Amino acid sequence: MTKINSGNNMNLPLIDRAKQHGNKIAIATTEGSFFYHDLLQTSAKIATILLNNIKDLQEQRVAFLIPSGFQYVATQWGIWRAGGIAVPLCVSHPQPELDYVIADSGASIIIAHPSFEALLKPIAQERNLRFILTSETLPEAVSLLPEIDITRRALIVYTSGTTGKPKGVVTTHQNIQAQITSLVSAWEWTSEDRILHFLPLHHIHGIINVLSCSLWVGAECDMLTKFDANIVWDRIIEGNLTVFMAVPTIYVKLITAWEAADRNSQNKMSDGCAKMRLMVSGSAALPVQVLEKWRNISGHFLLERYGMTEIGMALSNPLHGERLAGYVGKPLPEVEVRLVDESENIVSPGKSGEIQVKSPGVFLEYWQKPEATAKVFRDGWFCTGDFAVVENDNYRILGRMSVDIIKTGGYKVSALEIEEVLRTHLNIQECAVVGVLDSEWGERVCAALVLQSGSNLTLKTLRSWAKERLATYKVPTQIITVEDLPRNAMGKVTKPSVAKLFSAL
Repeated sequence: MTKINSGNNMNLPLIDRAKQHGNKIAIATTEGSFFYHDLLQTSAKIATILLNNIKDLQEQRVAFLIPSGFQYVATQWGIWRAGGIAVPLCVSHPQPELDYVIADSGASIIIAHPSFEALLKPIAQERNLRFILTSETLPEAVSLLPEIDITRRALIVYTSGTTGKPKGVVTTHQNIQAQITSLVSAWEWTSEDRILHFLPLHHIHGIINVLSCSLWVGAECDMLTKFDANIVWDRIIEGNLTVFMAVPTIYVKLITAWEAADRNSQNKMSDGCAKMRLMVSGSAALPVQVLEKWRNISGHFLLERYGMTEIGMALSNPLHGERLAGYVGKPLPEVEVRLVDESENIVSPGKSGEIQVKSPGVFLEYWQKPEATAKVFRDGWFCTGDFAVVENDNYRILGRMSVDIIKTGGYKVSALEIEEVLRTHLNIQECAVVGVLDSEWGERVCAALVLQSGSNLTLKTLRSWAKERLATYKVPTQIITVEDLPRNAMGKVTKPSVAKLFSAL
């Protein structure tokens, strides 16, 4: 085989490590399998196109919209190898949201899969940006690629915008490396691992936890363009996956598909799960009843972890040892975590406080928002805005300070705690609890409910039932029933949208 120049970038550890695994499969898709040397060669060619006869992009932002697959990964690596900052766009976002991210990040180049040309080309033309399609012919020769210091900015991922306009979270190559190595150590990733990837690739969960961790160790990442419960079960049945990561809503869909299958198929599904070494849930709270159902189906007690766009992962249940339902474990390697009260005093065990994190994986800044950046740091600690409590030496998340903590009648109430109780009601399939402004109580506890098929539930009946399980001030004072809860691309319920349902009544 003729050796093709795959560029240099010896000082980018993720790229450098890939050279050790050249003849191993890196990415498998429905279109075929791609080796690590394919990834190195193609990303070097994409970097050459991006450079366009200049030596270094010098942190130019490159926005790209590509379905999950080899082209996505090669493009991401190509941007990094050319010295650019990768700005991944969401395949399900409408044009105005894409335009916002492109404008806010100050992207000078847009790369798009042909299926998104009609969506993005008008934005590129209006803003006079360079526009590249992934279908364009790649060059035969590869440019000399720039040396990239790991302290350079590498990635801008936009938050879901639950408290206002989305902010661009900037991470450096060094931040990304720290996030990866912490998880590789804690979850014992090796080159023998094989993971199925169907999570959104504009989100930290899909970019770091699944894709980058697998490529760091020389493992195989099998990529689906979108989640389909039946296709995922077929892949699990094949029995060659070792690691599986998903969000709670996906586990719910997989449970539904398992329950609809015949006994023989169910056995094959369960056997496929049993062959894996690790199954993880994250990005949203995992209802205990979902955990228990999945445990019965798969034999796996799902490993819950806690993280966010700004910090990567911070807390995790153990790979080996006891995992506790409803808890997210302890700090990951190289991560410091503390809980503080409103006066910034460290709280004692059993008392709730805001989670603050310090680690090499914590992000650099919010893109071009110095005041917002300064606001979330205290003496080097990142203030997450999430409340938690330490019980039995494990962290339990109580919710967002601004969204999941409801202040009613002088009490601070955890919406997640109430939701967990409501989900045990036989007629409730799913729910979201929010605080709605009230002149007497400050906020009223309100619940949006998705009921089981054919069920009916009145507020009076629910309150009577809930008072036997919750303090009176935690019991919802108003309910509405909906077919589905509003969610973002990661399946996380968008609480502001839920609150608006009550405001409209």
